[in-house]
Amino acid sequence: MSVNQQAHTGPPYGQPQPGYQGYQQPAYGGQSLPGVPQAQYGAYNGPVPGYQQPVPPQGSLRAPPTSGAPPPASGASHPSGHLAYSQFEHGDVQNGIPASAAPMQRPPASQPFLPGSAPTPVSQIPTFQQYGAPPASVQQLRNHMAGMTIGGTAASAPPPAGLGYASVPPVSGSFSATGSGLYTPYSASQGPPLTSVSQGLPLAQPPFPGQTISTQHLPTQVPGFTPPPPSTGVGPSSYPPTTGAPRPPAMPGPPLPGQTVAGPPSSQPNHVSSPPPPSTMAGLHPGPPMSGLHGPPPPTHPPQPGYQMQQNGSFGQMRGPPPNYGGAYPGAPNYGSPPGPPPPPKRLDPDSIPSPIQVIEDDRNNRGSEPFVTGVRGQVPPLVTTNFLVKDQGNASPRYIRCTSYNIPCTSDMAKQSQVPLAAVIKPLAALPPEETVPYLVDHGESGPVRCNRCKAYMCPFMQFIEGGRRFQCCFCSCVTEVPPHYFQHLDHTGKRVDFYDRPELSLGSYEFLATVDYCKNNKFPSPPAFIFMIDVSYNAVKSGLVRLICEELKSLLDYLPREGNMEESAIRVGFVTYNKVLHFYNVKSSLAQPQMMVVSDVADMFVPLLDGFLVNVNESRTVIASLLDQIPEMFADTRETETVFAPVIQAGLEALKAAECAGKLFIFHTSLPIAEAPGKLKNRDDRKLINTDKEKTLFQPQTSFYNNLAKDCVAQGCCVDLFLFPNQYLDVATLGVVPYQTGGSIFKYAYFQLETDQYRFLNDLRRDVQKEVGFDAVMRVRTSTGIRATDFFGAFYMSNTTDVEMAGLDCDKTITVEFKHDDKLSEDSGALLQCALLYTSCAGQRRLRIHNLSLNCCTQLADLYRNCETDTLINYLAKYAYRGVLSSPVKTVRDALINQCAQILACYRKNCASPSSAGQLILPECMKLLPVYLNCVLKSDVLQPGPEVTTDDRAYVRQLVTSMDVAETNVFFYPRLLPLTKADVDSDSLPAAIRNSEERLSKGDIYLLENGLNIFVWVGVNVQQGLIQNLFGVSSFSQISNALSTLPVLENPFSKKVRSIVDMLQGQRSRYMKLIIVKQEDKLEMLFKHFLVEDKSLSGGASYVDFLCHMHKEIRQLLS
Repeated sequence: MSVNQQAHTGPPYGQPQPGYQGYQQPAYGGQSLPGVPQAQYGAYNGPVPGYQQPVPPQGSLRAPPTSGAPPPASGASHPSGHLAYSQFEHGDVQNGIPASAAPMQRPPASQPFLPGSAPTPVSQIPTFQQYGAPPASVQQLRNHMAGMTIGGTAASAPPPAGLGYASVPPVSGSFSATGSGLYTPYSASQGPPLTSVSQGLPLAQPPFPGQTISTQHLPTQVPGFTPPPPSTGVGPSSYPPTTGAPRPPAMPGPPLPGQTVAGPPSSQPNHVSSPPPPSTMAGLHPGPPMSGLHGPPPPTHPPQPGYQMQQNGSFGQMRGPPPNYGGAYPGAPNYGSPPGPPPPPKRLDPDSIPSPIQVIEDDRNNRGSEPFVTGVRGQVPPLVTTNFLVKDQGNASPRYIRCTSYNIPCTSDMAKQSQVPLAAVIKPLAALPPEETVPYLVDHGESGPVRCNRCKAYMCPFMQFIEGGRRFQCCFCSCVTEVPPHYFQHLDHTGKRVDFYDRPELSLGSYEFLATVDYCKNNKFPSPPAFIFMIDVSYNAVKSGLVRLICEELKSLLDYLPREGNMEESAIRVGFVTYNKVLHFYNVKSSLAQPQMMVVSDVADMFVPLLDGFLVNVNESRTVIASLLDQIPEMFADTRETETVFAPVIQAGLEALKAAECAGKLFIFHTSLPIAEAPGKLKNRDDRKLINTDKEKTLFQPQTSFYNNLAKDCVAQGCCVDLFLFPNQYLDVATLGVVPYQTGGSIFKYAYFQLETDQYRFLNDLRRDVQKEVGFDAVMRVRTSTGIRATDFFGAFYMSNTTDVEMAGLDCDKTITVEFKHDDKLSEDSGALLQCALLYTSCAGQRRLRIHNLSLNCCTQLADLYRNCETDTLINYLAKYAYRGVLSSPVKTVRDALINQCAQILACYRKNCASPSSAGQLILPECMKLLPVYLNCVLKSDVLQPGPEVTTDDRAYVRQLVTSMDVAETNVFFYPRLLPLTKADVDSDSLPAAIRNSEERLSKGDIYLLENGLNIFVWVGVNVQQGLIQNLFGVSSFSQISNALSTLPVLENPFSKKVRSIVDMLQGQRSRYMKLIIVKQEDKLEMLFKHFLVEDKSLSGGASYVDFLCHMHKEIRQLLS
C-alpha cells in the first residue's frame, strides 16, 4: 500500500473469507469514526486530526525585589500553610494558560527563526484559579501573590517528643517568596511552542567570588551536582547588569567543606520493610517546612549595602541549610562565630514552573474523549496517564509500543546535535482493556506467513503490491518478492488489494500468525508448558507461617492456571519440590493413594529422581496434590535446619523440564542467603562503605559468574524463573536475581515478612503471577526500514547475538526497550518503519508469531523533532540507561552523564528552535517542559542517590524492577500520584484531582493518599476532623489510629466506601499489589513518606525541583556560551 493513499474504510471484519477459516470475529472497526477526519498519510502540516492542540505558553517570570523582612520560620505555625493549600483547593494549580482551542500551526519546514522576531509580550491574566474573583491585571496578581508565604527553612522549635531530635539554634535568612510567575502566550505563527521560565541575568556574569552558597552539603551529597551560584536570577531584574561593577566582598563565615547530613534513618523507601529501624537523628536536618512545630521566627538581619545587586542573583530560597550553616549541626550548636548577614534570597514561586499535574490534566481534557485512531503516520499518542480508547487502523497501539519521538531526524548528524535518544518501549503481550480487540490470529496453513525474501520481514500494511498483485515490494529493504499463488489477490484502482480489509496483516498494526513446524525447536511442535513450585522449608520459612500459607493458597490457586480462550481446563502440568540443604521431590501420580517423597542430598550433581508422576495434570491428581499440600507444613513443623541452597533448586527445575521436553516456569519461594555447601554458594558481602566510591558498582554486580551460566542454560530450555523473596537480612538480590532477570522472570520481595500484615499482598502477587498471560521460549527481533537499525536493548532477557532478544518466558507486564541509531539518511517522504516480531509458545503449547508495526515521520527541522517527543517514554529510557550504567561506572559518573545529556537536549532546542530572547530566560520545548522535574526524580531515586536507610538489596531490587517497567509504571514510580482523599466526592466514581508532590501542598486538616506502584501511603494530618477519622479508621481520635494496619477497615459509611474503592481502583491499575502504609503526621514513618514528596529536597541530598531547574538552566547557559 502506498503511504500516500487515503486509508479508506471497508466492510467489517465479521465477514468470513472463502478458504479462510477460524476468522469469525465481531465486526472490526474498518468503519470511519464520527468526528475523526479520514486518515491521510500526506502532509504533516496541520494539527493531528481528531483533537485540538493546546497553544503553548511562553513568556518570562518577573519577580519584584524581595524585602528584607523574613516570614515566620516554617516551623512556626505558618499562617500560609493553610492559605498555600486552600488557594488551590482542588488541586487546580494551574501552570500557564489553559489549552486554547486554536489548533497549533507548524511553520513551513524551511522557515528560519529570524533573530529579532521575538514575540511581543501579551498581557494575559494567568490562570491560577482562585475561588473568588481573579485579579484584574498582572500587577494585581503580583501584589496578590506577594502576600503569600511559600517555603522557608528549618524549624527552630524543639520538635515533638519521641523523635529524638537535637534542638537547633534559630536560623536566619528565610525570606518570603514574592516572585509571581506568569506565562504569556506565544502566538502560533511565531514558531514552535515553548515554555519559558525566565531568569534575568547577563550571560557573562560569573558567581561572586568566595560566596558561600546556601546548599553547602550538595557537593558531597549529590555527586557531580554543582549548586547553582547566586548569579542566576528570577525574572528580568530591575537593576542594571553588573558587568564591570565592583564585586561585593566575600561573605564572612566559616567555610564548610564536605559537611554531610546526618539524616534520620527511615524504613525502606520504594520497597518498604515492615519493622522500620528506630528513628534517631543527630541534629535536625533543615528541610522542607514541618507543620505543627511552633517556635519564634528567626532573627532578622538588615540588608547590607552592596547586596542590592544580588537581587539579580540567588535563584530562589534553597530549601536546604541557610547560608553559613552546615548541612547538619555537628556536635554543639554553632553559637561561637556569628554568621555574616545573608543576602535576601528570592524564592522562585513553585506555581510558576511547569507542573506535572497540570500537564496530565490538560492532556486528559484534550485527548481523553476521542478514540486514538492509529491510521496516521507519526501521531503522538495521548499520555499514559490519560484514559483513552485505541482503534487500530494500521499502526500498533501505544499499549504495545511507545517511542521517545514520533518524528525522527533524517540524518545522524541532526540526531547527534539534538542528543534526543531514539528509542521504543515495546510491551509485546500487553493486556488490553475489555473494549479493545485482542490481535487476530491468522493461519496461513502449512506454507506459513508471507515474508520478504531478503530481510525476512513479515507481511504488513506498509508492503507495496505491484504488477497487478503478483509481486510485492518490501517496505523495509525494497526487495521485490513473488506473491505465493494461494495468497494472490487482484488490486483495485488505487493499487490496494481487494481483500485489504479482510486480512489483518494488510490493514492492522498488530496481529498474530500461527507458526509452522519450521519455527519450532528441533522441528517439532512444543508440548504444553509446566509450572514447578519450589518451596524453602528451612527454619525461618516454617516459623514465620510462610510454608503453611503457600500450601493453603496453592490448593485453590491451581484451579486458575492460565488457559487458551475457550479451553475447558489449562494444559499446564504442575510439579512440587521442597528444599533446605537438600531437595525433596514429590511423586503425585494420580494412581497413588498418598504422595511419595524422594530426597536428593547430593546437591553438587543435581538430577531428578523420578520422571513419571513428577509433572501432572491438576484435575487428574487433585486428591494426591491436596494430600501433599496438607502434609508439607506438618512434615517440616519441627525443623531446625537454617541453611539453604539456591542454585541446585534452579538446576533441579531445569532438569525436570529437560526430561519432560517442555518449557515452563519455576516459582521459587526463598528466605535466606544460600550459605550451605553447594554450587552457587554465596557469602555476605554487603558493605555500605562502598557507597560513593569507585567500587560501588560491585554492589550491583553478581558475586559469581555461576548464575550467568545457569541462566544461559535455562533460556536454552525455555525455563523461566519467578522468585519470591522473604529476607530478614542481606540476601544478595544482585546475585540471586540474575537467573530470574535473564530468563524474563520476575522478582517479588517482602522484607521482614509478617503473616498478619504481609500475607494479603503476597497472596495477591502470587495469584496474579500464576494466572497472567505468559509466552514461553520466546525470541523477539526488531526490523527497521533502511536508514536506522536497532543497536541496543534493555529489559529482562538474554542475548546470544546482536539481534535476537531471547526470553525463556515473557508475560503481559514485561517491556523491552530498544534504541535505534542511524546507519544512513532517511527521507521525509517515506518516513521510518519498525516491525517487532515475537515468536513464542502459548500456554496451550501453540507456537505463534505476534507482529507489531509502527510508522514514524522523519524531519529535516529540529523544531519538528522537539514538537513530537514523548517525555514519559524519554524518562523511561533514560532511567533504564542510567540503571544499566551503574553496573560498570561510578554512580557519580552516571548522574553527571544524565544531567549533561538533558542539558544538551534543552540547549539544542534553545539554540535552534526558540525565538531569540534574553539569555536569562529558561526556555523549554512544550512537550519536554516536564523533563527537568522528572529527571530530578530519577537522579534522586534510591539506585542513584540512596539515603542512609536504603539497603543494598533494595537498590539491586529496584534496579532490576525498573529495567522491565513500562512507561505508565515508570511515570508513577518516579513521580508518585498524590490525592487529597478529603476532597473526594463520595457520590461520584471519579478520583479527586491530584496535587503536586510537595509538603507545601499538604494541609494538616486533610487526609492524603500517595501511590508509586509499589506502595500506597495514607497520610493523616494532625488536625483532621474527628468524624473523618471515625469514618475511615473506626477509632475516635488521631492518637488511636494504628500504624500496623495493612488494609483499611471495612466500615459502612460513604467516606470509607469511597476511599476503599479508590484504593481498589489503584491496585487494579498496577502490576503488583501495593503495600498499604498508614502515616500519621509527625510520626516516625513520616520521614519515609517525605522521601516520596519528590518536588522537595530529599534527606539523601537530592535537590528540590526549584533548585534543580535553576541548576539545569545554569548547565544550559554554560553549553550555549
